[in-house]
Amino acid sequence: MSLKIGDIVARKSYGSDILFKVVDIKYEKGNKIVILKGICYRLEADAPETDLVVQSDNCVREYNARVNRSVNEKVRSLNESLMREKVKKKFFRDVAKENNESFPNPGKVLHIDGDRDYLDTCMEEYRKFGMEAVGVYVKEKEQPLKIYNLLKEHKPDILVLTGHDGVIKSEDGYSDIENYRNSKYYVEAVREARRFNSNLDSLVIFAGACQSMYKKIIEAGANFASSPYRVLIHALDPVMICEKIAFTSINQVVSPQDVISKTITGVKGIGGVETRGKYRDGFPREPYNIK
Repeated sequence: MSLKIGDIVARKSYGSDILFKVVDIKYEKGNKIVILKGICYRLEADAPETDLVVQSDNCVREYNARVNRSVNEKVRSLNESLMREKVKKKFFRDVAKENNESFPNPGKVLHIDGDRDYLDTCMEEYRKFGMEAVGVYVKEKEQPLKIYNLLKEHKPDILVLTGHDGVIKSEDGYSDIENYRNSKYYVEAVREARRFNSNLDSLVIFAGACQSMYKKIIEAGANFASSPYRVLIHALDPVMICEKIAFTSINQVVSPQDVISKTITGVKGIGGVETRGKYRDGFPREPYNIK
C-alpha cells in the first residue's frame, strides 16, 4: 500500500473507530510516519503507514452519516429553540401594539480555524443561524502571532480559536502541555486576545480542539474551552457555543451548563464559566430595504 495526501484512512490499532484524512507524510529513522486529521472530529494524530487502512467511498459515506445523525438532531433542536424565541418576541411586540418592528442584533463572531474544510463547514452553519461571522484560516501555531491584529481589524463580540489537537502518548500524560500537539498555541493565542481585551463579558472566547488542555486554556482567559475529560469534540461544537452566546440577551448571564447542553459533545468535551450574552434588540426598524 502506498498512501498519498488526501487519502481517508482508519487506524487498525484503534479498531478503525475514527476516520482521518492524510495531511502529511514524514520519515523518521527510516520509517514512514503519516500525519492525520479527523474528518469529523478535531483530532490530530500520527501513525506508521503499516497501521493504516484506506477507506472506500462507501465506508466514508456510512461513517459520515452515522456521526452526522446526532449533529443534525442537535442543529434541528437549536433551530426550533430560535424559532420559539422569535415567536415569543413577536407576541410581546404585538401585545404592545408597536407600529414599528424591532430588529435583531446578535453578537458578531470571529472564527479562527486551523482546518480549511472545518472552517467552511462552520461558516455555512453560522449562515444558517443568521449570524454575522468572519472566518479566517490560520494554522494553530501561527494563531498567537496573528490574533491581536485580527481582533483590531474585525472587533468581534465572540472569538473562536480552534483547529486540531491531541495528546501524544508518553509517560507525562495530561500534566505536561508539551505533551499536547497544539494546546500551547491555544493558550498563547488566548493570552494575546486578552491583551487586546481583558473583559470576559466584552470579548467572549472559545478555544481548543480534541483533547486540548482545558484548565490551562481557561486559566489563560477563555470563557469556554475543551476538553475537560480529554475526549474528542465535534467540528461544529464551537458553532453551537457561539450560537447560544450570540442569541442570549446582554441582560442575561448564561451558565456553563446551559451552554454545554447545546453542544454535540457535552460536558466531557466542553466546559467554561458564567458569561453574559451578546444579543441586543434594536428599535425601530427602518422602512427602507437597504442591504
